[in-house]
Amino acid sequence: MHLTPDYTTLRQTTAFGYSAAACYLAFQAMGEVPLHEFFQKPEACIEAYRKGGPRIRELFGPDVHLSPPATPPISYGHPNGLGAKLFFPEGGEVGVEHLCTGSLDEAIALLKKPVDYARAGLYPFYADFRERMQAAFPGQRVGLSWGLEGPLTTAYELRGDRWFTDVLDEPEKTKEFLRLLTGSILDFHAFRCQSEGRLLISPDSAGLCDDIASMMPDGLWDEYVLPYWDLYFSGMTSGQRRAHVEDLRAAQLPYLEKAALWSYDPSISPKLNPQIVAAHCRVPFTWRLGSFHYRDMSVQDVTDFVFQATADGASSVHTVVEGSMCTAATAEKVRAFIAAAKEAKRQLDAGASRADLAAQVSPAGRRKFWDHWRD
Repeated sequence: MHLTPDYTTLRQTTAFGYSAAACYLAFQAMGEVPLHEFFQKPEACIEAYRKGGPRIRELFGPDVHLSPPATPPISYGHPNGLGAKLFFPEGGEVGVEHLCTGSLDEAIALLKKPVDYARAGLYPFYADFRERMQAAFPGQRVGLSWGLEGPLTTAYELRGDRWFTDVLDEPEKTKEFLRLLTGSILDFHAFRCQSEGRLLISPDSAGLCDDIASMMPDGLWDEYVLPYWDLYFSGMTSGQRRAHVEDLRAAQLPYLEKAALWSYDPSISPKLNPQIVAAHCRVPFTWRLGSFHYRDMSVQDVTDFVFQATADGASSVHTVVEGSMCTAATAEKVRAFIAAAKEAKRQLDAGASRADLAAQVSPAGRRKFWDHWRD
């Protein structure tokens, strides 16, 4: 059982929020640590947080949240535990080997084998990595960013491009593969919960990151997405279900209600805007100002972005400070983002309507958002 949202009132009763936080890329850049060293050397990661944090604070001010120290963010802990190699290219993000590019029978056989995740893959290395970081930051809780992703994304991680024809070539076997794969994800989740002393089934909430679900045609979601999302969430929480899925289309949005989501993060989704999301589903959603957007936006554009997104139905707005944003010019725009979000929240909390916020968008902003904002 899980908490079932009442979509007739949920969006209206969800309080407006905002966030601006510095991610690991900001620490790495401001700490002047090469990215491949940040991912592989504890001393480099320690240096990034130790040196980068104060520099970020000085540049952006007190309203940008600084994430606490953590091991490098690797979302591929689960496939690595199954045997997939990780790659650390110089100057790039970590990548993962497509482990199961042969037959589906071979992939299914792999998923039926028991796995000792405490000894598998690079987990022992990153567990030690965390201990070394913890010693460097006494009094702070250092996180272990050794993660997993949703069923569809993990299917691609294991199968590579073959995943996109599995559904057509062997539909029933694909469903067996997804069932076993989701069970494997939950086994990995159980291992992480046990190693960290967390409850296996959270009474509060659980999150899902499953970008590859956006590549499943909307007509196939009932068969190949929703059942495995339900298995995933049922194995993690009796509370609220939250999801991050990038690049959805309007026709896929109604399925978010069928998934019983309490919140949705479209992040970078070029085929959507707040008006489209609000019109096609009733799930409360956040709207992100991405790092690459700032380059071509003025301070007024950023302010208009916040007010227009809020006016058009976003339940929150957020931005993530990355390394490319660590300049004086962009810091000014981030401060404008925060100031506008604070003001939007103040007005909504005081009883203003979304239409009241729309009236505060500049004439240029009304033309820009959303038809021409990427031009």
